Amino acid sequence: MILRKKHIAQLGAAWMPFADAASDNLPLSQLMRLSLFQISVGMAQVLLLGTLNRVMIVELSIPAMLVATMIAIPVLVAPFRAVLGHRSDTHRSAIGWKRIPYLWFGSLWQMGGLAVMPFALIVLSGDQIRGPDWAGEVLAALAFLMTGIGMHMTQTAGLALASDRASDETRPRVVAVLYIMYLLGMGVSAVIVGTLLRNYDPILLVRVVQGCGAATMVLNIIALWKQEKVAPMTKAEREEERPRFRDAWADLMSGGTAGRLLAVVVLGTLAFNMQDVLLEPYGGEILGLSVGATTLLTAAWSVGALVGFLLAARWLAKGMDPYRMAARGILAGIVAFSAVIFAAPLESTFMFYAGACGIGFGGGLFGISTLTAAMTMPSRGRAGAGLALGAWGAAQATAAGAAIFVGGTVRDVVTHLGDSGQFGQLTDPALGYSFVYHLEIGMLFATLAVLGPLVRVAPLTSKQPVSDAGALRLAEFPT
Repeated sequence: MILRKKHIAQLGAAWMPFADAASDNLPLSQLMRLSLFQISVGMAQVLLLGTLNRVMIVELSIPAMLVATMIAIPVLVAPFRAVLGHRSDTHRSAIGWKRIPYLWFGSLWQMGGLAVMPFALIVLSGDQIRGPDWAGEVLAALAFLMTGIGMHMTQTAGLALASDRASDETRPRVVAVLYIMYLLGMGVSAVIVGTLLRNYDPILLVRVVQGCGAATMVLNIIALWKQEKVAPMTKAEREEERPRFRDAWADLMSGGTAGRLLAVVVLGTLAFNMQDVLLEPYGGEILGLSVGATTLLTAAWSVGALVGFLLAARWLAKGMDPYRMAARGILAGIVAFSAVIFAAPLESTFMFYAGACGIGFGGGLFGISTLTAAMTMPSRGRAGAGLALGAWGAAQATAAGAAIFVGGTVRDVVTHLGDSGQFGQLTDPALGYSFVYHLEIGMLFATLAVLGPLVRVAPLTSKQPVSDAGALRLAEFPT
């Protein structure tokens, strides 16, 4: 049987990954090229939170408290994402670009921070001949600040551009593509950078980190090339007064659901992310797993997150209510944390891995559900997608950073109180971990309570795809 050209085209559309995310205004080739900025952001995320974290503590012998302070700097910049998004919404230029300038300057900030970072870290470790004693701390802080600003600016403008170009029907699938590219960037970068730095050397550190800075510029230039149409503005349009951020923010909040939805995002992110720094130590210290075995936890979490995200995209395409689907993710998280807690007394490694996978599944389902709900937040004209995107990213990133700090601190405090006899005969080494996991379960129930009124707003029999409702849309995911 001879296959005709139309049959081949139909086969490609059915089997090619992400083919259904394309639209007339955003062809698949341009979508995949635009998604490259997510790879650069994922690469920077791996460097800041993974590779350089380990290098600073182990090879450079920098105190852990100082390392934690440096890593926290990009998180402290996160609340400004709302301002950056609003500025990209209202940007005035002679050629009419709004998102591309912020993508470009975000890339410059990110590349610049990575370019000076290895030298700053070497000085911070004490390898200094001249200059004041505080030079290392200041230079390292500036390097992390520049990289953080660049990451937030690039991601906010890039995702807003993708949201602008995607159609109502394809927007949820575009979000899925961008999220998967972000995970791909993190995974590939972790393998490559970890392999290159397995035999540490100061000069090698400089080459690897600066190479990542150069790769950032290459990837982002390819991503932004011809992604926004030239629409020249008249002099009167350029001189027109911009909407004030305060007015746009009030307009965003006036929809009635935006504030509650952001509260759900903060609570849910806190609940799902407190375990980020505890799962591997829990597996090693309590269950006696090896380093290699605990490393597989990240793979289990990632598999669960991807399954949750892809299932959510499929359900949303069928018109399922995102608020109810978010509740499903929260319930899955409650079951998963319960499995992790019971893994210790039952000495069940399988239950532990299943719990880690379930946490990823619940978190992924929760993330895409609340994201899609945010896409339909009402607007009266002042608040654009960039502002909503920035508000979402600020809430999620700040909550994620706070969750890591709270989780580690609570575990240490509870463990110390238990060891000192403050809880009487209760001296189980798993006590600190278990307390945090129970706290996360309690916060998930609190998230359900806050989410409840939003669920009641949506009609039970609604079959309309969620991407067709509302004028203000958001394309974001957990960072």
